[in-house]
Amino acid sequence: MCGIVGMMGRGSVNQEIYDSLLLLQHRGQDSTGIATAEPSGVFHVHKERGQVREAFRTRDMRVLLGNIGLGHVRYATKGTASSEEEAQPFYVNAPYGIVLVHNGNLTNTRELTEVLFRKDRRHLNTTSDTELLVNVLANELQASISGDELVPEQLFDAVARVHDRVEGSYAAIALIAGYGLLAFRDPFGIRPLILGTRKHEDGTYEWVVTSESLVLENGEFEVVRDVLPGEAIFVDLEGNLHTMQCAQETQLAPCSFEYVYLARPDSIMNGISVYEARLRMGERLADTIAKHSPVDEIDVVMPIPDSSRPAAMQVARKLGIEYREGFYKNRYVGRTFIMPGHAVRKKSVRQKLNAMSSEFKGKNVLLIDDSIVRGTTSKEIIQMARDAGAKSVAFASAAPPVRFPHVYGINMPSRHELVAHGRTIPEIAAELGADYMVYQEVEDLKAAILEGSDLDDLDMSCFDGRYVTGTVSDEYLAWVEGSQES
Repeated sequence: MCGIVGMMGRGSVNQEIYDSLLLLQHRGQDSTGIATAEPSGVFHVHKERGQVREAFRTRDMRVLLGNIGLGHVRYATKGTASSEEEAQPFYVNAPYGIVLVHNGNLTNTRELTEVLFRKDRRHLNTTSDTELLVNVLANELQASISGDELVPEQLFDAVARVHDRVEGSYAAIALIAGYGLLAFRDPFGIRPLILGTRKHEDGTYEWVVTSESLVLENGEFEVVRDVLPGEAIFVDLEGNLHTMQCAQETQLAPCSFEYVYLARPDSIMNGISVYEARLRMGERLADTIAKHSPVDEIDVVMPIPDSSRPAAMQVARKLGIEYREGFYKNRYVGRTFIMPGHAVRKKSVRQKLNAMSSEFKGKNVLLIDDSIVRGTTSKEIIQMARDAGAKSVAFASAAPPVRFPHVYGINMPSRHELVAHGRTIPEIAAELGADYMVYQEVEDLKAAILEGSDLDDLDMSCFDGRYVTGTVSDEYLAWVEGSQES
């Protein structure tokens, strides 16, 4: 999971890209980067480890010249979180010069790395799959070029061949030196990408493409539509928009975890309001809680702030139980799930949350979280509730048990890290220290997200083990787990 944005403006775009990355900070905190291009084709790039406010100073912004640019916030799923070399964007100098950012995760990196070196004669300096992607794009674009000028059809032909070679999930944005901005999405639309525009009185347009719609709303852009799975869009230097479907077969199956946790609630993805989807998750979870737990004994329902709040409100309303806020959140600590390393996540829980004893003392508490992945955070929170005086602590998850690795851009690569893997729900409760636990049913989560939309499928692989691309083998999963543990 990362956050990306690309922009074609009438004037300098560096500040708007910076502001957009602040809005996308929840999608990644490991590193960040901005690249801009002048009409002459000269690129300016600045990237650093850490969060957006830490990475850019006034002196850095001054050199990011140009009316076209892109930005990235990184959450490491491939490579090393601490490596500055693996911060995005990535650059190659031929053909023309390409700078690219990417959200997602490629699943045939071993094969691509070998072919790029042996056949395409391209050197990779990192283990980042984004560097792989920009080199595949560059190689295919080089093969597509004919004549003196690059035309959109040649770009689209290159993207079509990228689709043929690359497996996994990818939403990507690239600057082509001297020509414009290119964006494309994998044939399953697993990771989000949305297009917006701003029309001026003189008939000119500015364009933005980004991970979440909140960027468009904040920048007063009009939402055009989501980029279709397999589609590529190109904005030339005159601001003209060109689009083409570049994949032979497509199927929209966005990642369900975007709606559960990753996206901000004020975003709309693939026509589905994230906030309303989370409300519906709470409605359906309440029904499951009523079936499997002693509802009459629950005194209060409490969310684990912030992403579980909509679901918790609906659980309390539907069950007729008082809703209370028992945890105060320190908003200057990052999201614990996306922090690298078990020790860092565990330490940050008590820095991030404080349990108010006045809300817990002597009460039978039902805690609601959006999901439970490794269980580190949940275990700490349950103990905090007990330390604050709770009489009993039940725990419910608005998502089903995470039993399988996620290989499409979320850092859940190893089954052994997942608290639900190989355990029954009572065993999970014992492991986490809860009196009892309730999970959302898989079909209920799917129905809650899709209700009222035109979609009929989701990637729910971490819950049901079905990988929508059809290219994820047991051997690949074993390799990923082995490479993480080595």
